[in-house]
Amino acid sequence: MDIFGTILAPFKWLVSAIMLGFHDGLSFIGLPPENGWTWTLSIIGLVLVIRAALIPVFVKQIKAQRGMQLLQPDLKKMQAKYKGKTDQLSRQAMAQEQMALYKKHGTNPFSACLPMLIQMPFFFALFQVLSGITQARQAGTGIGALSHEQVVQFDESSIFGAPLSASLLHGGPAGTDQTVVWVLSIVMILAMTASQFITQKQIMAKNMSDEAMASPFMRQQKMMLYILPLVFGVGGINFPIGVLIYWTTTNLWTMGQQFFVIRRMPTPGSPAARALAERRAAKGLPSHPLFGGKKDADVAAEVAVVEVKAQQRTQPQRKNRKKK
Repeated sequence: MDIFGTILAPFKWLVSAIMLGFHDGLSFIGLPPENGWTWTLSIIGLVLVIRAALIPVFVKQIKAQRGMQLLQPDLKKMQAKYKGKTDQLSRQAMAQEQMALYKKHGTNPFSACLPMLIQMPFFFALFQVLSGITQARQAGTGIGALSHEQVVQFDESSIFGAPLSASLLHGGPAGTDQTVVWVLSIVMILAMTASQFITQKQIMAKNMSDEAMASPFMRQQKMMLYILPLVFGVGGINFPIGVLIYWTTTNLWTMGQQFFVIRRMPTPGSPAARALAERRAAKGLPSHPLFGGKKDADVAAEVAVVEVKAQQRTQPQRKNRKKK
């Protein structure tokens, strides 16, 4: 087993155990254990468990994304302040002020990617489990928490006549109607990429402040809006149908989360924030408080301390020597 496989081994066991737990539960209440829809609901149950566990991380991601959007104007001013200054003291002062800005907004450039990074091992593990079903069946072994009998059962299960272990690129086992596999795979790929695009689009259209929309950061976001769905769409031709079900379901979950956040906890200064303020004003309620972040007084104090320290740093001056 290679290093990557060794790292993924516990994740493969965990995702297959969760999926198997849902499968056994659904079979207990009367669903046929060999039916493809029972295994499909088990995959959806796996998504619900993983995404529910990631809710605290999602909250941190929202705070981080909001902070990165709000700090863009200040970051731009700071960069203009130190433009052309390449000496050590200026670089150190700039780094300190930049860290103060991140602390002010309760964010850092890497926090926004945290939920995706945490979820990726589970995704790769599920990919290896589902794509290795046929091979495990032929080898007479199990995979993850699945026994050989369960591997055979899963490999023979299908929805709309397409095996869950089949993919657009590799097709399905002998005797499978490949046209059904291609059609279902294409539909699932389109659903996966469309849900991802719509989620990012609604964030950019409704939940970004005017300053963030005009920042260089926004230009990068617009590029990612089209690049990420394209990457997943191209990669989807190699995904087993079971993985496409997983990724489409998790994208729909994300879409629902973002809809809730945009409507109930929007970014200050964004169109969604103005719409929320109008709704609350119409009901005679006060404006909605800022989601996360620190109090303005604490933030101002921290930034002031950093600025004072930066101002106290002076370049060493050469002593004037008396002429003889």
